[in-house]
Amino acid sequence: MKRWILSIAIVGMTTLGVLAQQRPKEVPSPEERAQQMTNRMAERLNLSEDQKKEVYAIHLENAQKRQKEMEAQRAEREARLAEMKAQEEKIKSILTEEQRKEWEEIKMDARDRRRPGGEVHDRPERPMARRPRN
Repeated sequence: MKRWILSIAIVGMTTLGVLAQQRPKEVPSPEERAQQMTNRMAERLNLSEDQKKEVYAIHLENAQKRQKEMEAQRAEREARLAEMKAQEEKIKSILTEEQRKEWEEIKMDARDRRRPGGEVHDRPERPMARRPRN
């Protein structure tokens, strides 16, 4: 009985650990990222106040650039998803009810094939190609 309870406790703790890792983390602002990076450098390299200011300015510039790039990528991804959804709705409006059901099944099978450990595998796995030695 004790082993059974211990097993359940271990499984429960493992599950909680996995769930905790899957939570999306709050993304720090460019200013916060620049400050963190500057502080790490200042600690390790014993930077002067003037050096800290200059390094912070460089880190901030880069962090702001990356923030803009990430936002542009996010907007592009959302636009693609919206286009795909609109296309799907147009296709569904053309199909009969029976065809729609069949189409949904086809899409589900394709999703299963893309996922690791999916049940549907109509292609045998090929061994990795060997690279020639130099």
